[in-house]
Amino acid sequence: MKHLLHALEGRLANLPVPLAVELPAGRQLGAPNPAVTLRFRDRLALVALASGEIGRVGAAIVEGRVALEGGMRDLMAAAAGLLIRDPARDEHHGWWQRVLARARSMAAHTLAHDARHVQFHYDLSDAFYALWLDPRRVYSCAYYRTPDLSLAQAQEAKLDHICRKLRLSPGERFLDIGAGWGGLLLWSAEHYGVDATGITLSRNQHAHVQQLIQARGLEGRVRVQLCDYRELQVAQPFDKIASVGMFEHVGRAQMERYFGTVARLLRPGGLVLNHGITAGGVDNAQLGAGMGEFVEQYIFPGGELLHVSTVLHDMARAGLEMVDTENLRPHYARTLWAWSDGLEAQLPAARAVLAETVGDNDAERILRAYRLYLAGSALGFERGWMALHQMLASKPHGGAGTGPLAGAQSDYPFTRDYMYAPS
Repeated sequence: MKHLLHALEGRLANLPVPLAVELPAGRQLGAPNPAVTLRFRDRLALVALASGEIGRVGAAIVEGRVALEGGMRDLMAAAAGLLIRDPARDEHHGWWQRVLARARSMAAHTLAHDARHVQFHYDLSDAFYALWLDPRRVYSCAYYRTPDLSLAQAQEAKLDHICRKLRLSPGERFLDIGAGWGGLLLWSAEHYGVDATGITLSRNQHAHVQQLIQARGLEGRVRVQLCDYRELQVAQPFDKIASVGMFEHVGRAQMERYFGTVARLLRPGGLVLNHGITAGGVDNAQLGAGMGEFVEQYIFPGGELLHVSTVLHDMARAGLEMVDTENLRPHYARTLWAWSDGLEAQLPAARAVLAETVGDNDAERILRAYRLYLAGSALGFERGWMALHQMLASKPHGGAGTGPLAGAQSDYPFTRDYMYAPS
């Protein structure tokens, strides 16, 4: 223990933000005038900090075994300096470990388990999410088309960016897989005139979107269904499909089935845009330093991240041709900091709305978890431990002589100008 504490003192002296650590017996290490103080109440959490396992320290904060004093931005700047190894490092496993990982993924992503996982997170409290999301409650990476955009403006820019990439046109049949609180579904219908269908596993989101559809008089042209993507049956395929912030919940073992289902639901020549978080490392199953376990336990049970190369491989196996891929990683860092700052500015209100749903004790635990999750995720995207890719693909129809360009075999024009031209 003495050796670990000595090494910890050395790292504390070189942090970009002054941090103090109070040991269980009362002794204090680190800066005399800290921006952040961590007061440890047990030795196991202290060992985790000294070992660079910051995810386990986060869990100890959530559970009340470590008291935190200070702001999230300062805490994350210090946390990055306390790491001993890169949490996105590649982990090369043998064949037996890969078999076990696939078996765990298969078991975690049944229809029943996926529904419970989604409802655990998204059905927590609509009022809680409304405190720190934009007015449309778009819960995915925003697109800062210009640096001066607010969060709300950047989310609208993202919605429009997706619609433009898909070349949505009036009357087209459009599917939104994982429709959230309806931001993309309504934007596509109101601004591009499509016939829009959304699916979700969240009961709260389903009810909210149904209310919005009725309030805006969009019945008959927009609809939302409470169902799993694997259960969706349609009389005719869709012209365009989007999946935004959803495939992180699919699981590595189900990825081939997921893209196969997308291909089945898409008409020949149609386009699909898959927008989601991807892993920074090529082979690692989750973030190291205990961060993956933290997210699994407190935020997104069943979530799995894949490197973009793996995603594109599974997409291609389903018969979908990737025509454009864009990495929006820094955009997500800025989005998450906006969410984090928004939550920090609303802590008393957040505590109150959570207490109404889960009671005072659980409200404190959940609030601590979300504060660490949002700020920690912002740090992860800044550092490149995770990425955010928009992958646009077509389903070639086989007619080499038709399309915007000879050999296109789809609606995609094989130029990018249309995506970025002024609205």
